[in-house]
Amino acid sequence: MKKQLRILSLTAAVVALATLTACVAPQPVYETARYPYHPHAQPAYAAPQGPYAEYGQIANIEVVRSETRGAAPGGGGAVAGGVIGGVLGNQIGHGGGRAAATALGIVGGALLGNNIEANNNAPRAYESYRISVQIDRGGYRAFDVPTPGDLRIGDRVVINGGQISRY
Repeated sequence: MKKQLRILSLTAAVVALATLTACVAPQPVYETARYPYHPHAQPAYAAPQGPYAEYGQIANIEVVRSETRGAAPGGGGAVAGGVIGGVLGNQIGHGGGRAAATALGIVGGALLGNNIEANNNAPRAYESYRISVQIDRGGYRAFDVPTPGDLRIGDRVVINGGQISRY
């Protein structure tokens, strides 16, 4: 019975450790462009496509970097890591050795859990692109997009309904 309890608690500790280490990978952040953008969309014909179609030439493409603020660890990772480390440390040794292993597991788990939480709350940097288009009728329009696709400076483009595409 005692051996089954030990195996069960060791299994629970391994599952908890695996769950905690799954938190190491940063969460994906999805960024949307401020303007609709379709780099491979081609106009069906060269004639004007409506009252809002504008024609122009790409004047500039620049990289826009932004960063989110990070948050300080709240302590939840340290607590979870300490509990898991204590359970794992308690599985090692007998008597005084078991107590020392449990204490070491609590401290090590708390440090590891706090580090994992700090990494998840760290600031994140993002890059997008600002495409500046010089309109044939005068003026400029700017489009912030996640990627410029196959557009290059000097390309002729049409802007129709807020979407930019090669002309």
